[in-house]
Amino acid sequence: MIVILLAVIGAVIGGLTARKRNGNRKDIAQYAAGFAMAFIIVGMILTVVLDRVLTGA
Repeated sequence: MIVILLAVIGAVIGGLTARKRNGNRKDIAQYAAGFAMAFIIVGMILTVVLDRVLTGA
């Protein structure tokens, strides 16, 4: 759930960043995809850390 949530947040932030920089549709899509992938990696790391902390492993 954390990964999916962060992917959506990253895509929105990426799209808004590209739009703010006056990008066309392809720019907006590329920024959204790039930010989503970066946020997915952060979400995966966060998920593993939380799992290890909560289970005591």
